[in-house]
Amino acid sequence: MKKAIALTLAAAFSASLLAGCGGSSSSSAASASADGSEAASGVPAYNELKVGEDYTDLTADIKIISQRTDLIGDGTFDGYVAEFQKLYPNITISYEGITDYANDMTTRLTSNDWGDICMIPTTIPLTELGDYFYKLCDLDAINDEYNFAANRAYGQDVYGIPSTGNAQGVVYNKAVFEAAGITELPKTPDEFLDALQKIKDYDPSIVPLYTNYAAGWTMSAWDAYIGGGATGDGDWMNITMPQTKDPFAKGALGADDMGPYAVYYTLYEAVKRGLTEDDPTTTDWEGCKPMINEGKIGAMVLGSWAIVQMQDAGPNADDIGYMPFPITVNGTQYASAGADYCYGVNKNISDDNKIASMLYIKWLSESSNFAYDQGGVPVLKSQEYPETLAAFDGIDLIEDTPAPAELADLQPNVNQESELSLNADQTHVQRVVEAAINGDETLDDIVADWNEAWNAAVDEYAPQ
Repeated sequence: MKKAIALTLAAAFSASLLAGCGGSSSSSAASASADGSEAASGVPAYNELKVGEDYTDLTADIKIISQRTDLIGDGTFDGYVAEFQKLYPNITISYEGITDYANDMTTRLTSNDWGDICMIPTTIPLTELGDYFYKLCDLDAINDEYNFAANRAYGQDVYGIPSTGNAQGVVYNKAVFEAAGITELPKTPDEFLDALQKIKDYDPSIVPLYTNYAAGWTMSAWDAYIGGGATGDGDWMNITMPQTKDPFAKGALGADDMGPYAVYYTLYEAVKRGLTEDDPTTTDWEGCKPMINEGKIGAMVLGSWAIVQMQDAGPNADDIGYMPFPITVNGTQYASAGADYCYGVNKNISDDNKIASMLYIKWLSESSNFAYDQGGVPVLKSQEYPETLAAFDGIDLIEDTPAPAELADLQPNVNQESELSLNADQTHVQRVVEAAINGDETLDDIVADWNEAWNAAVDEYAPQ
């Protein structure tokens, strides 16, 4: 499917343009400047590098820290490194994987010698990116060619390059849906719940919706659906919501079946109606992959990054499909889309290692086919979308608009002060599951608490 998906990209930043990174094309760079800034002599801007032509005799040893422990363990990354080294035989690359990535990597960043490249934790505010990471280039230099280029930029300074893009939808077993008599993909929460009930009625041994409660981090995936997909508004998450009172309330944006409430309603009702596993505390992240591949699970709410993992977990790759999250906004179905983790370069390493790191990142982003291989939205706007996203044909993918520089701290501050930690902590989502099982709280009870905490944070931080 060639670029059939309309992608609503980030709005332009209001900050003034800053000077780009300068540099030479020599094969050996000078030592890093004292502050590790983009002004370090001998380091060209990311966009100026020509992979396979520049610095082909560069010698460097770089270490990458990644959350993709699966691709490290099965040797997938070794294959990419081998291909890159056909162009740069003197650049040695090693990977280190971290399971509890966001928490552990955030802590490790306080040390200057953690490595050369890491996947930038989303816990780092945009305003603090320059404290840890090297400025790669100006946003304007890649914004026309790269999807999600502004994801880890502050003003015009780009500190991170997307590894791939994620569409936010539902991974499901097509054979199970067909056998249960589901002939059309659901477009609303209630249609989705009806579909799950059909699966249960067809075969009670199949788990219609697997929550992955026990893994924890998988539950925070639900937060990713309350933005553009649930509202049709790219400004919602980073600009509008942190200035809005009672954003979680039923009907906060008009219809009851759209907005953040509708997302958590889908989860609450699925658990309450017995359409999930019997005991969420016994879910198994690794075990769920062959289960859905073999038709023992109907669906799971996970980003598009999960598709390939489910396909590779058994003999029935063709049975794994991916559909938009079931919310329709004023007659139109949208889907949130955004960058997966972004590659960031340690600002404290030598210039040679900075250049080697940027060369590898650029090769991964533009030449390796990594995003396509992982079933994701490609980094380059000119590249094709994978067939796994065929169900998104005609669906508008909406990227969360980055806040302008003067509001860059607003969403992180409100999010942290409210103690909800959307997209970072799973506790509030697990509460939804627990309440639906125990029957001690309604969803309205829960969102009332969330709104109270959110409103107090808005009062403290939002512009008056």
